[in-house]
Amino acid sequence: MRDGTIKQFNPFTGTEVWTVPGRGHRPLGEDNHAGAPLDPARHGKHCTFCESRLFETPPEKARLVRTATGWETIKGLSAEETVNTDWAFRRVPNLFEIVSCDYWQKNYDYTLPVSLQSRKDNYLASERGWRHVLDIVNTRMRLCGADEATVRATPIEEKIAMANAFFGGGHELIIANRHFIDGATHANQLAGSGSMTPEEHYQYFRFTIEALREIYLSNRYVRYVAVFQNWLKPAGASFDHLHKQLVAIDERGVSNDMEIRLVRANPNIYNEEAVNYAAYRNLVFAENDHAIAFAGFGHRFPTLEVYSKSERSQPWNHSVDELRAVSDLVHACHAAMGPGIPCNEEWHYKPPDADVPMPWRVQIKWRVSNPAGFEGGTLIYVNTIDPESLRDKVVPRIFELKNQGKIALMKIAFECDCVPNCLKYNPAVRLQQSRDGEFLPLSGDARSES
Repeated sequence: MRDGTIKQFNPFTGTEVWTVPGRGHRPLGEDNHAGAPLDPARHGKHCTFCESRLFETPPEKARLVRTATGWETIKGLSAEETVNTDWAFRRVPNLFEIVSCDYWQKNYDYTLPVSLQSRKDNYLASERGWRHVLDIVNTRMRLCGADEATVRATPIEEKIAMANAFFGGGHELIIANRHFIDGATHANQLAGSGSMTPEEHYQYFRFTIEALREIYLSNRYVRYVAVFQNWLKPAGASFDHLHKQLVAIDERGVSNDMEIRLVRANPNIYNEEAVNYAAYRNLVFAENDHAIAFAGFGHRFPTLEVYSKSERSQPWNHSVDELRAVSDLVHACHAAMGPGIPCNEEWHYKPPDADVPMPWRVQIKWRVSNPAGFEGGTLIYVNTIDPESLRDKVVPRIFELKNQGKIALMKIAFECDCVPNCLKYNPAVRLQQSRDGEFLPLSGDARSES
């Protein structure tokens, strides 16, 4: 608009967003408050997810360990072994499930598969494992409102049955080892996704995808597993300790159902209405061989979007190079914004029972404003940072991080190729590109000649 107001429309959700001049002058990831000094006596004990409080979470399902030769996923540890093995990431059940194990049992007659029942039996076989499980069950009962008399009166058999949620439930956490960065002295020096090295972040992604695939394989009634990361309490995190969440549901979800209808009508919609449009408006800020990132539009919050270019629609079918490419761009987004901005990282991918191809994409939404009465009354959302300003905030930081060697090599801003229809999920586009030869080089240096 002439006054500078920018009106955005999301082609996938129909959301209308306005950015009003003068409401988005927030410094990028800067925190001028040092925070309280850390107490050395609390090292490794700052929250339930910390390394010295392992028995305050339900029994872990797996852990990722860094070895002398690489990385290894370890499963089946006893309670005694849990405290004697170092870890970089742990996979544990969520104590308060969004969709409970009881939900699957009562609505679908779900029972633990043989492998998971065996894991439960083996864990309970030791004294420490038995005590750990009962302690967690008792804690959960108390937090759910049961008085002490009820907790004591509940039969052991009933409590052990409740523990099925710890071994066969579909709401899991992927917890990073560090609460604060190495050498931290103050409480604001949190270890976020951007604090990792590119290799650590790739392993974080890979370990999450392992869990994602196993949830589908362990419960045939699951139609979709939502994957997300809430960073800091204003974004919905219970603890300011880095972790991802995976939640199994028995529906594809409203968002997926809407998008599937759109893809049926226009199979190339993700190229045309997302990546191509972003490229034509100079919103693309990073790209590598297998992924592309741009400042999103039509979102309630300022949003960075990373799209996989892969032919494959689901993250567990990506090659190592394709997975690493997506991870590298997502890592760069987090590193550029810094650990001081609350955000939600959301994964979107093709549900297993969908009949149309859909690219894997990751959205990082900055929770820098709160929808209020205006939004509720109009369903027009005020986003304080428009896409071009968001791009301009991110690009200098990514250049700086690249020059410092803190993120993976990638093309940034004007370096990006932005080839139209670069997402290969659509078979028709792949066929047409094969026929056209994409952009085959002319004799000599076509770019210099032009």
